Amino acid sequence: MKTIVCEEPYKFALRDVPMPERGEGEALLRIKRTGICGTDLHAYRGNQPFFTYPRVLGHELSGEIVDIESGGAALREDDEVVIMPYLECGRCAACRKGRTNCCAALSLIGIHQDGGMAEYISMPVSHLIPAPGLKLEQMAIVECLSIGAHSVRRAQVQPGQTVLVIGAGPIGMGAMQFARIAGGRVIAMDVNDQRLAYCKNVLRVDECINANGDAKGQIEELTDGEYPDVVMEATGNPKSMMNAFQFVAHAGTYVMVSIVKADITFEDPEFHKREVTLLSSRNATREDLENVIKAMQRGEVETDSFITHRVGFDDMIDTFDSWLDPDSGVIKAVVEL
Repeated sequence: MKTIVCEEPYKFALRDVPMPERGEGEALLRIKRTGICGTDLHAYRGNQPFFTYPRVLGHELSGEIVDIESGGAALREDDEVVIMPYLECGRCAACRKGRTNCCAALSLIGIHQDGGMAEYISMPVSHLIPAPGLKLEQMAIVECLSIGAHSVRRAQVQPGQTVLVIGAGPIGMGAMQFARIAGGRVIAMDVNDQRLAYCKNVLRVDECINANGDAKGQIEELTDGEYPDVVMEATGNPKSMMNAFQFVAHAGTYVMVSIVKADITFEDPEFHKREVTLLSSRNATREDLENVIKAMQRGEVETDSFITHRVGFDDMIDTFDSWLDPDSGVIKAVVEL
């Protein structure tokens, strides 16, 4: 079968490799759509934590079951499914608490082991989720949106709270949508006016701030000087991650959705004075993916305009570099097989 390997930073190669074998408790799937994530872009550029080369990227996946054990399973051959890419151990302290997203031995396909930028993959049946009524490309962005949904659940956003989401990339946009669904008043912050306009006009956030201006002053004005109840940082920029501490309300919550290869520092007196709750948010659980699917089925989540770029599998290598250019207008790119 054909697969695309990231051999080293800035170098992809098309390879012909043996078909995967279906293990016990697994299903063999034909990959149908692969979403391109910021994680893939970082890995391609050589600045993704927990990553080694060579690696087959791809963890935002939808597929069609081509082989599965018979005998009463809910899933059947030819079923189209969302593929949950987080492979947990099921035994560690986090798993015993139901926090499989931060399993001590977590293996994320496309990062810790080869992923779905291939024609076929074998995955545990327990990690396949049906999504009736959704299109294949919608199913391929469920995992992406689940990252934002999980961060909103971590923050326990309540109706009427003001939520500042910093970073209008796909993850940040997912957080904005689910913060709004939770009843929050959502403020989007970014440096890209085009993306901010999309957040305002399509995602229906309440306010937008360009971070290149007087961001703190604008936040103070929009919150009557009290600052947001919840701040969610999704830029992947260490400076922004550290700067965001000043935007949190007293008794507020700061959720770091971003992950970077850097140390994060902050002024301790301000942190303590405000008694800020500091949270990290990693990946998502099956519950998050299922909640995203339900929201998409109800029409509560924007998907059609969210997917801005589509390319065939054989053309992906020649196209990938263009997605690194902010002027390309890409929000979410999907590879079609």
